Amino acid sequence: MRKLYLLLVSLVVFAAGTAQAETYNFTLAGASPGGLWTSLGVGVDGAVKAAYPGSNITYQTSGGGIANITLLEQQKVQMGLAHDAELKIAVDGVAPFNKPVKDVRMLANMYDWAPMFAIMTKAFADKYGIKTFGDIAVKKPPIRLVFNKRGNIAYNVGEQLLKAIDVSLDDIKKWGGQVTLAASSEQTDLMKDRRADLIINSLFVRHGSLLELEQAVDVVHLPLSQKVIDQVTKEAGIKPFIIPAGTYKLQPDPVPTVTLSAGVVVNAAMDEKTAYNLTKALVEHVDKIKEVHKSMQALTPQLMASHTVIPFHPGATRYYKEAGLLK
Repeated sequence: MRKLYLLLVSLVVFAAGTAQAETYNFTLAGASPGGLWTSLGVGVDGAVKAAYPGSNITYQTSGGGIANITLLEQQKVQMGLAHDAELKIAVDGVAPFNKPVKDVRMLANMYDWAPMFAIMTKAFADKYGIKTFGDIAVKKPPIRLVFNKRGNIAYNVGEQLLKAIDVSLDDIKKWGGQVTLAASSEQTDLMKDRRADLIINSLFVRHGSLLELEQAVDVVHLPLSQKVIDQVTKEAGIKPFIIPAGTYKLQPDPVPTVTLSAGVVVNAAMDEKTAYNLTKALVEHVDKIKEVHKSMQALTPQLMASHTVIPFHPGATRYYKEAGLLK
């Protein structure tokens, strides 16, 4: 009996040790070096390490969310970051995708506070009587518009915003204006140098570049109408957003707009146990993600379990239901 007892104890200890020794060595595809997604890579790695010591989630630079969806579809990486609007393009089979993507699943939403800004110099707005985004279509001014570069999802959503007020980039040129494509880091410099009248881009609220801009130039933030918000959120798979009153120097009222979200996605072929464990790690060690960047302080388990463009992986769904985060 003593030998049997010792054998049973040994088996229990062995089983516990095996469970504790579970590790994950995966690649997470992000975007270019630096920026928030690089920080998120650090946070995801930290959360998984905390839950499963010895694990390593390696951040891989890439062309961004659209490229990451392709990498996941081809199973060249195990994890990736992607915006909701990029996932909507993928599941709809819109260019650059040749057909609908059906095998990408969500693990955890990371943020939903990257609103689209329509920032105009006050001098231009006053000159042409522009108070809302929709006024651009009515006034048809010779506006110098700065857009993000093609391939960045903010370009796609910016076009959808203009389309919702029946304006195209070609219309801007017909009115005597011009369209400049520039990276986010270059856009505010163009406005500071008086070479741009309007910027349409997605940035975090109180992003440093916007605070610097309003110190150099008087700017106003154009609100979107409810009609535009409803149309674009439906088309792009994104959410409404309100920039709180007083966030910026010349912004006494709340500014209604739309926002991009981003999350950690995986291939549907990932086994359920792995997806469950990774989701559990991200949620139960959310502090590791929040500490990597000041803009991540609003991240909660509830937000992580909120997404509607693509399905959650069954393993993630099982964890969220057990945690009471999903019904």
